[in-house]
Amino acid sequence: MLAFLLGCALSGATVAAPPADTVVICPADFRPAMRPWLTHRQAQGHVITVRPSGTASQIRASIRQVAKSGRLQYVLLVGDVSRETDALHIPTHLAKAHVNVRWGSEPEIATDNWYADLDDDDLPDLAIGRLPAANLAQLRNMLTKILAYETSNDHGEWRRRINLVAGVGGFGALVDSVLELTTRKFLTDGVPDSYATHMTYGSWQSPYCPNPSRFDDAVVERFNEGCLFWIYIGHGQRTFLDRVQVPGRSYHIFGKQDITRLAPVSTPPIAIFLACYTTAFDGPQECLGEMMLRAPNGPVAVLGGTRVTMPYGMAVLATGLMDQLFQQRRASLGQVIMYAKRTLGTPPAKTINGSQATTRQLLDALAGAFASSPDLLAAERREHLQLINLLGDPLLRIHQPQRIQIDAPKIATSGDVIALQLHSEIAGRCSVELICRRGQLRHPAPTRSVYVATPAALSRYDRAYQDANQPTWSRQDFTMAAGASHVELQIPTAARGACQLRVYVAGEKAHALGTSDLFVKRTATAPDRGDRKLSR
Repeated sequence: MLAFLLGCALSGATVAAPPADTVVICPADFRPAMRPWLTHRQAQGHVITVRPSGTASQIRASIRQVAKSGRLQYVLLVGDVSRETDALHIPTHLAKAHVNVRWGSEPEIATDNWYADLDDDDLPDLAIGRLPAANLAQLRNMLTKILAYETSNDHGEWRRRINLVAGVGGFGALVDSVLELTTRKFLTDGVPDSYATHMTYGSWQSPYCPNPSRFDDAVVERFNEGCLFWIYIGHGQRTFLDRVQVPGRSYHIFGKQDITRLAPVSTPPIAIFLACYTTAFDGPQECLGEMMLRAPNGPVAVLGGTRVTMPYGMAVLATGLMDQLFQQRRASLGQVIMYAKRTLGTPPAKTINGSQATTRQLLDALAGAFASSPDLLAAERREHLQLINLLGDPLLRIHQPQRIQIDAPKIATSGDVIALQLHSEIAGRCSVELICRRGQLRHPAPTRSVYVATPAALSRYDRAYQDANQPTWSRQDFTMAAGASHVELQIPTAARGACQLRVYVAGEKAHALGTSDLFVKRTATAPDRGDRKLSR
């Protein structure tokens, strides 16, 4: 493009500016701070136009004017929803609420989706996000994290790790069943087996619950250890999440007071809150999502709800997000969200294939069976088009992994040494693991019918929590050249049942992953402890 423009300049030809694919709505005082981001995006090939703020209607008209070229894909709003007299103010739209008011929500929903809808059908036609900066320091913090995220050559195992935190519903049969189903689908069908998942669950009877009195410590540790996505599913408020209930008392999960404890060892993750109010960016006080995004060590982006969200609508959205990320392999975070939101307005058969379509059909059937007003389910889905908003850069690139080809036996016996043939297009540090299948435990799950809070009992909570999140029977690490490699792996005598071989390669500029199923038969002398199904 630069050579073309230079040639035109030398020849004296008139150069028509190429149509923009990105529009940035930005107050004048913020524009100097945006220059590194603009340079970075333009080097990637994006054509960007920067427009001033104004009223919501003026901003929408400006976006639609740019969209007439047919190339516009992204909208970035740079500024907080603050007082209208503030020069850094970027207003949002207030949509009328119809369904969530039945759950005690406000009559209007703060939404930036309105700007991304070009044909007034509520479905987003553009990927949109907001950097909710109220001052230059906050904006610089956000931009620094974005640029560090995209330029990082750290392709360590954090890129395949997805850490989930879930609260307990307590809404009733319909809501709790949908919430539980969403959590299970994240752990099983939704996330490919080649990714490593870690679960922290706020039910004291679950093996995935750490010592309840230090539940908040475990949640912060999961953020700090490094992961691709840090996901919360459950209740939410403007400045804190739910509490873990145990007989006689409750314990804090996470809130604004914990943000200073965030210190990820690698690139900060993308935070997803499938919860109410966590991105209520139009309120008189900062919401949790804003505070986290503005913090130097907080997440690089935050997705959440601006008002009361509803379990069925959130579950359908989660299904769409997983499909767009893992199956459609969208290149940017904004595209993942935009296309996932579009599935909220249409039947599953038209938008989702495979296991995600099955999950969506199951969610629809479950919600329809228990809902007091089944005719409102479609309206609930469409209301989440407005409720869910991205605080972050919609152009944020998702480093999709390359795939590793694995040639390995499908059946083996405990104690065996098996041979694997691997093929990877990239060289790097390789890990080969034998793991139990997601949804099973290597050790018997504890039976907890009575809550005991002695130091010894609470220590057993932490041990069970660690065991439940450690699926690895054996592991081997080595340096792998690009192309074909041969490796042998010892199967421990304790291994048994439905297992998987999971492979990860961390290269200098890319990473690759893959899995292969393996059923491990017991030797005649191996103890039969039985497969332990995932239990909560």
